[in-house]
Amino acid sequence: MLSRRTFLQSAASSAALVAGIGRATADETFETLAGRVARVQLAPDGYPETEIWGYDGMSPGPTLRVLQGARLQRRFLNDLPQPSSVHWHGIRIENAMDGVPGLTQDAVAPGDTFDYHFTVPDAGTYWYHAHNRSVEQVARGLNGLLIVEEADPLDIDRDQPLVLDDWLLNPETAQLDPDFAAQMDRSHGGRNGNLLLTNGTYDLTLTAQRHERLRLRLINVANARIFVLGLEGMEGWTVALDGMPLETPEPIEGPILLGPGQRADVIVDIVAFEGERAYVTRLDNERGEAQVTFDIRGTASLARRGAPRALPPNRMPDLRLDGSELVATLDMEGGAMGRMRRATYEGEELSFSQLAQRNQFWAFNGVVGMPETPLLEAGLGQTVRVNVINQTSFPHAMHLHGMHFSEIGPEDRLGPLRDTLLIGGGEQRQIAFNADNPGDWLFHCHMLSHAAAGMMTWLRVA
Repeated sequence: MLSRRTFLQSAASSAALVAGIGRATADETFETLAGRVARVQLAPDGYPETEIWGYDGMSPGPTLRVLQGARLQRRFLNDLPQPSSVHWHGIRIENAMDGVPGLTQDAVAPGDTFDYHFTVPDAGTYWYHAHNRSVEQVARGLNGLLIVEEADPLDIDRDQPLVLDDWLLNPETAQLDPDFAAQMDRSHGGRNGNLLLTNGTYDLTLTAQRHERLRLRLINVANARIFVLGLEGMEGWTVALDGMPLETPEPIEGPILLGPGQRADVIVDIVAFEGERAYVTRLDNERGEAQVTFDIRGTASLARRGAPRALPPNRMPDLRLDGSELVATLDMEGGAMGRMRRATYEGEELSFSQLAQRNQFWAFNGVVGMPETPLLEAGLGQTVRVNVINQTSFPHAMHLHGMHFSEIGPEDRLGPLRDTLLIGGGEQRQIAFNADNPGDWLFHCHMLSHAAAGMMTWLRVA
């Protein structure tokens, strides 16, 4: 994904400090997680199977469940026709395990392996996905769910993950549209699909009981689609965002908004009656469309429970704004209907039309693609404030690797912890984080077409 010589040199220097970290020692046992070409039934019955790339031949790949504080060990085997890697999205991980080719490791060549092994410090909902040629490899199906479980069980009846995705298929052949570098996608809203799935299934239907309490783990793994979700026949509370518990569960009174890469954990009670249906709806229009259907069969209890308690908090570094923080600005420009006239690409200043000829459309602080110098260099444990200014006409989902941040509200009030910020066209926002994780960390738009067309930068924590 990254190609600049300076970053390869940086990655080589880092690798020298952690030599052998991508290879297991003799006394370690690793399960294999293989990226493979497979054929699966994505489209409705009557359509042929679709050729995908999936972990262990599935999309989503196998759900990995581990206890908080445990060590995850997987040997990634690349059985794909391209080099690849695995990024563990949202996990506060050792830098060498982050899975970013050219920044933290080399891409894994076809037929080769890489051993990922790290401790999972935070309970919550996370996911993993390819991070080499991501706009293509994630769109081909290389993603999976990673659940880090709390030590103590919750007062729920069922833990139900819902992985939300869209696929861009030829409506005649049900095969993937092969143009992963389409200029329209790169310069506009990104690659949006025409087939929307949940857990790899079209029109997913599950069963539930009246007054049953569910923990719904909502994960947006789509390349560019923003999911705007509603609930019908159920009522509930948001208890975590991007894996991080809220201090107090928040009653769900409006839409649930999930940009690419974002997650929301919600606890819901089924209030629909037996014989009726409850829905997670997609609010694409005024009446909404069913994303997931629940057939109500039976009654779990005669009455509902009270509001849930907050999830146990993850142990996070202290974050305070006192005027001593390191301040940086991320100025986002470009795209269709934008006002970017010129920017620097691969060391050369080019006009927007020249950039478009190279299929590049977006810039951070006047630079298209990975810059030679980091957005910021922070000392370990230093508080950082970043002004994010979206001068484009499109929303962007900015994902920070390795750490979580809080959005800064009026009077410097800190919002909930996130790892991905959804920022609308023309908006200006501020985030803050404690630079508690040493290494070189990627900061990029998770509309993956936008990342491929220029929206990437990095930061260094000493």
